[in-house]
Amino acid sequence: MKQNYADTRQQLLDTGHRMMVVKGFTGVGLNEILQVAGVPKGSFYHYFKSKEQYGQSLLEEYFENYLADMEQRFTAAQMSAREQLMGYWQNWLNNYCEPGDAQTCLAVKLSAEVADLSEAMRITLRDGTDQVIARLIRCLEQGQQDGSLPPQINAQQTATALYQLWLGASLLSKLHRNNQPLVSAMLTTEAMLAGT
Repeated sequence: MKQNYADTRQQLLDTGHRMMVVKGFTGVGLNEILQVAGVPKGSFYHYFKSKEQYGQSLLEEYFENYLADMEQRFTAAQMSAREQLMGYWQNWLNNYCEPGDAQTCLAVKLSAEVADLSEAMRITLRDGTDQVIARLIRCLEQGQQDGSLPPQINAQQTATALYQLWLGASLLSKLHRNNQPLVSAMLTTEAMLAGT
């Protein structure tokens, strides 16, 4: 069912997101996006100079929304930082490894594909993932302050290692078409956050 949009730019971004999480960046042609969105080509070029700039804008919006969700998740007052982190990873396990091609994480879906195709998109992905890691670092530090995480954990190294672990597990889950790599990542995460 088609949504009614007052904002054509947002309509194009939403349509592209839905299509690219399934087919990737190069697997979706501009004409296909325009047809599904019901938007003429001239309108596309009013908002975006090229498909590459469109992809960059799509990733910027993705990370903006993702980081806002992280911020909301990591400021839940009634939870310890450890509980917030484990809830974050549980959400990843529940939502980021759908069966078949229904991947919801653009960072996982597009990183390897566009890193060598577009410098602008590579930098957007790099900066976005760096911000995700920075937010994980802050939550780990909060956990050390509230006593829910061991003081000996190196927040920067742990945040980086955990994010890398989950990105890799997400790719393996896609290859195996099951969530076992993410289940394994959850067990490793629990051990790392326990300081073992």
